[in-house]
Amino acid sequence: MIHLELLFPEARGSDGVSGCCRKSRRAPFAFKYGNNSPQFKRYDLLDSELAPMTAVHGVLVDIYGIGVLITGNSGVGKSETALDLVRRGHRLVADDSVEIRQENEGTLVGRSPDLIQHLLEIRGLGIINVMTLFGAGAVRPFKRIVLCINLELWDQKKAYDRLGLEEEKMKIIDSEITKLTVPVRPGRNLAVIIEVAAMNFRLKRLGFDAAQEFSERLTDVIEEGDHEEFR
Repeated sequence: MIHLELLFPEARGSDGVSGCCRKSRRAPFAFKYGNNSPQFKRYDLLDSELAPMTAVHGVLVDIYGIGVLITGNSGVGKSETALDLVRRGHRLVADDSVEIRQENEGTLVGRSPDLIQHLLEIRGLGIINVMTLFGAGAVRPFKRIVLCINLELWDQKKAYDRLGLEEEKMKIIDSEITKLTVPVRPGRNLAVIIEVAAMNFRLKRLGFDAAQEFSERLTDVIEEGDHEEFR
């Protein structure tokens, strides 16, 4: 059974309810499903449509369940990388323009504008329809964004992260997500690098951090060397 619940019962009058809605950025009502169950799900009415929204130039791909936002200057190879990822079995959400809504605190959900849904622009080839070419399993309508990978042309004067101990953040609306910078140069397989980055990010969330483990091993080796010198 579906029930309609007033989220601000303490508010009195239309001004009180509207005031609470503006402060909390939430809709006045919510659906409550299966309230006779000890655990039930509650979906806020109109929360998605009323959520703060912005648009980002980039590509959004679902890689092993991780929503990866690929950004970078025009022509760096974002769409070509997304096409390669689709061929590897991952799912395209949006290309060129990603509409991002902050549906809850710390929750960013990206989707494609209706005009360019399922489409990829490949320079020299033109516009292709990913769903028509690869099937319905190659696309999805929306995805929560948890990781941003920024592609930039290789700069020999810049020192890139080689260990992965430091974690950069990217702020979108009022939420922060992890950001990685991947330098682009001939010979680098960007699709594989991004795929592994998503897998490594998922492992970190599960508590397995290869960079931290290496750092601890190195510290142990250095400490053992220092002890041997004083013997």
